[in-house]
Amino acid sequence: MRFLSRRWLGAVAVLILLQTEGQTQETVRIGDEVRPLPVVEPTEPKELQAAIERGVQFLIDDQNPNGSWGSPTKTKGLNIYAPVPGAHHAFRAGTTSLALSGLLEVAPDDPKTQSTIDRAEAWLYEHLGSLRRASGDAIYNVWGHAYSIQALVRLHGRHAGETEAQEKIVALIRDQFDMLQRYESVDGGWGYYDFRYQSNQPTSSSISFVNGAVLIALAEAREIGVEPPKRMVDRAIAATNRQKKSDFSYLYGEYLKDRPAREINRPGGSLGRTQCCNAALRAWGDETVTDDVIKTWLYRLYVRNGWLDIGRKRPIPHESWMQVAGYFYYFGHYYGAVCLDQLPAEQRAPYQAMLAKLILDRQEKNGSWWDYPLYDYHRPYGTGFALMTLHRCKTKGGERAEK
Repeated sequence: MRFLSRRWLGAVAVLILLQTEGQTQETVRIGDEVRPLPVVEPTEPKELQAAIERGVQFLIDDQNPNGSWGSPTKTKGLNIYAPVPGAHHAFRAGTTSLALSGLLEVAPDDPKTQSTIDRAEAWLYEHLGSLRRASGDAIYNVWGHAYSIQALVRLHGRHAGETEAQEKIVALIRDQFDMLQRYESVDGGWGYYDFRYQSNQPTSSSISFVNGAVLIALAEAREIGVEPPKRMVDRAIAATNRQKKSDFSYLYGEYLKDRPAREINRPGGSLGRTQCCNAALRAWGDETVTDDVIKTWLYRLYVRNGWLDIGRKRPIPHESWMQVAGYFYYFGHYYGAVCLDQLPAEQRAPYQAMLAKLILDRQEKNGSWWDYPLYDYHRPYGTGFALMTLHRCKTKGGERAEK
């Protein structure tokens, strides 16, 4: 007779307990262990919509007169390295793209958002062509190229049936592909600093979550028929896989490959970027990122949220436990919501309830969300991320409720 392990007996006991009195609680499998999911009551649709509307109103009120969001004001004693003016061009392009994407997802047809969207669209058309790296060592522009692709994909949908407008958008997306190729690391993928040789093609270390964000944007472009360069995609996937650990946590950057147990590279330190990297690899056909992997990390995002939350709003990057930086908070939850969309619709509900609770509990009094004091960019970019997260938490009979 073969004896069951303690761990397996514990898992069986959990399942028996959960099925008593005819009720079955949702579970998640972590390796060979089965755990019950936290019981989180779904947010009332009216409450969720009210939070979204407050966020939308914040973006309407916060938009700059020229149609963009964010500025290099609200400086503090300690400011992130930002060579002028190029770093702020990049911050503004990325922030504006995220705010615009948020509005296009949650309020595309709302009459009160139309002029706001129109002005942001015009700003992108005018300014994207001049986006470059700030200096030899600061390559923040990769964020602007990535998030502008996502905004342009959504604008392409807004202009359905308008051939001329859509052709203009497709040309702009291809321009962003060209820029991403220009600023691609010699090793594949992208970084946002080059502290090595600052050559024409960056010698920067590939950064896992930058690769993930760009790959997701490229996958969205592919969905509307705009195919990105295969070599660039393949190299970014390879660079991301080189940073993937066996538990689907990811190194912060490839330069840390000889320090995999450093705090920032452990599961707690990876919590804000694992969602992004998993979603990106799965979007490009990686079958190792299974439904169980997605569920495991959505579960961890909720039950271990303190690792991220304790870094939120701290002014110094990576000063918190596990070397977490504040700017991972809404970034990580947005990509958690992207992971949600990769699950079968009937399996999303418990994870949607968890994400919605986390986001709703952290909305500011003025309707915004923010996690890291970045000049005057943090509130609109945080709000854009949060709105797109909540949009993926809206359900109706197991399916996303579309407006």
